[in-house]
Amino acid sequence: MTTFSLDPGQTAWCAELRALAAERLRPLAEKGEPGHVNRPLVEALGELGLLDRLFEEPSGRGEAGRATSGALGLCLMRESLAYACTEAETALALQGLGAHPVHAVRSAAQRARWLPEARAGRAVAAFALSEPGAGSDAAALSLAAEPDGSEGWRLTGEKRWITNAPEADFYTVFARTSPDAGARGVTAFLVPADRAGLTGTALDMLSPHPIGALAFDVVRVGRDDVLGETDRGFRVAMTTLNRFRPSVGAFAVGMAAAALDASLAHTAERDAFGGKLKDLQSVAHQIAEMATRTEAARLMVYAAAARRRAGGGGSGGGGGGPGSRHRAARRHGEAARHGDRAVRRRRGRSSCTRPRAPARSSPGAPLP
Repeated sequence: MTTFSLDPGQTAWCAELRALAAERLRPLAEKGEPGHVNRPLVEALGELGLLDRLFEEPSGRGEAGRATSGALGLCLMRESLAYACTEAETALALQGLGAHPVHAVRSAAQRARWLPEARAGRAVAAFALSEPGAGSDAAALSLAAEPDGSEGWRLTGEKRWITNAPEADFYTVFARTSPDAGARGVTAFLVPADRAGLTGTALDMLSPHPIGALAFDVVRVGRDDVLGETDRGFRVAMTTLNRFRPSVGAFAVGMAAAALDASLAHTAERDAFGGKLKDLQSVAHQIAEMATRTEAARLMVYAAAARRRAGGGGSGGGGGGPGSRHRAARRHGEAARHGDRAVRRRRGRSSCTRPRAPARSSPGAPLP
């Protein structure tokens, strides 16, 4: 297991982010309309320089920059934002997911056209990978990219469950350029939302942000629209997803930490049985367990991020292998369950007097 601790600069930066999220971002989030892109919120993330950090190299800000960028910096940022404003955290992550391929493939023309607008929050990005018949199995996607002369393709097919669709300004789209080639026959394209033949519809889902379907009716794309190399788009997709996956746990940790602090405050002020609720042994035990499991999840996330930064991997007991990812996922689920207890206690209902609901698995989603 990777061992480490946050330095004073990182701790201070997290506190600053939580304050900014509460003071600047939460009021904007509260004014947003559910099911639609909150553009003022995305622009505020750009104005505060938070979107810039999604595309920085670890050496971008000297020693302080190395401490708050890269995989660990992304985890710290997502955890801090999630603690105070989940809508801001989600908007930041989705902007990074959709725009990171443009940053990573080093195409000068594409970067010049879209990256400044995405970093400023003026252009909303989306990551269009999932299809009706290809969700987590990205290599099985079927959106067809048929040759259109020697310099382009025609996109025909559908994407579904695309976050920020149909309201995004541009899409990172993955299409099949070589039939029957599996992962080796996928190409990534940058497709502006106003490209002829591209239409979108919103899906009615339980989500604060838009999720929609995209229809491609002979949408023409050229070589200038290719992100990376032809038939190498699967690598673009996996590189992008792998960059953001360690920080998904940080999002859950941030929410669990907020629920824990709300529980601590509530039990310290609520009177019960002649004293404060926190002094009841059964309540104190549950609060202690919540704190322990939340901290365990946090350390597992940080260890995975640190191992990724160091280039580690493997399948054994180290910080980045499948075993540790399984343990981290389990800790995240436990923290979420304890967060649910915190919410119920906040509402004045003891979890011991309420029947336990059967465990439910969240539906699959294209997000990392």
